Amino acid sequence: MSDLAAEIKQRLQDLAPLHLELEDESHLHAGHAGNRGGAHFQLLIVSNVFAHQSRVARQRMVQECLRDLFTGRIHALGIKALSADEFFG
Repeated sequence: MSDLAAEIKQRLQDLAPLHLELEDESHLHAGHAGNRGGAHFQLLIVSNVFAHQSRVARQRMVQECLRDLFTGRIHALGIKALSADEFFG
């Protein structure tokens, strides 16, 4: 796991995740237009804090944890944020 991935996972602990998957997809985006060198990630995070929150509110909660990393270290982050009920059924 890269240092950046470890830092992202650590910061997301503030959201008390019950399940967290972070996939580094940077190698799939090397050289594409607009990429100035930041990493590309796909995130699946499951937490009770997302219950009764809109999709947009959930994404904002995740982005707030990582805000300063979007200034060069993260180029793109796909977020799937689910409540425990949605994920575990």
